[in-house]
Amino acid sequence: MHGSEGKDALHSTPEEDPRPKLMPRVMGSLAIVGLMIGLMIGRLTTPDPVELQQVETAADGVVVWFNSEPKLHGEHIDGTVALLFDAHGKADSGQLKVNEKDVNWRVRKTDGGLLLNLVAARPLRGEWKGEKADGRWRLEIHLQEQ
Repeated sequence: MHGSEGKDALHSTPEEDPRPKLMPRVMGSLAIVGLMIGLMIGRLTTPDPVELQQVETAADGVVVWFNSEPKLHGEHIDGTVALLFDAHGKADSGQLKVNEKDVNWRVRKTDGGLLLNLVAARPLRGEWKGEKADGRWRLEIHLQEQ
């Protein structure tokens, strides 16, 4: 029986190809370039994060300004008005008068975004309406006693 060693190159085992294998490198490079281009396009198309810019007191409520329209969830909980905004911003607090009675408001950060609480000694009802104004988003919150 004959072995497969190459005495005169007349055997059934092919010789080792001395050229480097380029196909895995080409496919890997294409995958990396595609990933980088996808990340750049994704970064360019994502909108700016919504940010709370300022809170102003009005005659019968509060006006809240954002750089763009936030997602909003509002509720009346035990006589208070609570609004949860999907936005970034800083914590703040203040006081206003509704029907000559004090109402305290407070903005604080939560896991879901920013929470605006409006609290008074008597139960409150609130109505809110948002609109685009001056290139920003303006949310008016009108309060009344129950």
